Amino acid sequence: VLATVRDELVLTPGAEELIAALHRAGWPVGLVSGGFAEVVEPLAASLGIDFVRANRLEVVDGVLTGRVTGPVVDRAAKAAALRELAALHGVPLDRTVAIGDGANDLEMLAVAGLGIAFNAKPLVSEQADVAVPGPSLDAVLPLLGLS
Repeated sequence: VLATVRDELVLTPGAEELIAALHRAGWPVGLVSGGFAEVVEPLAASLGIDFVRANRLEVVDGVLTGRVTGPVVDRAAKAAALRELAALHGVPLDRTVAIGDGANDLEMLAVAGLGIAFNAKPLVSEQADVAVPGPSLDAVLPLLGLS
């Protein structure tokens, strides 16, 4: 089942270009998701993402139980993950950037030096430092002084 989900996953337009530009600039890139690690981690590895946090599915005797193991990646965990990534790379929080689209991203966006709402719900767009309507993630590059 997970392999099928991974195979059918469609990246947001501009995601690969954004990640490549960030890496060229020497920036570490993290992916923090309320989705499942079994889907997110292979994707992150294929994109060269440096840091991943996601929910881990419980598997018993090769069968998914419908439960997660370990801490749930919620809004507080997303903010904590940004703090952890910044600390790992010696980056002050006021020099970090976070991109999100939902209410569970608000705390992370508030903690970041620059919180970007991308193709986001209205509440998130209102509370973020800047809102980018989409459809392509690489539209945030000029905000970061990159191309």
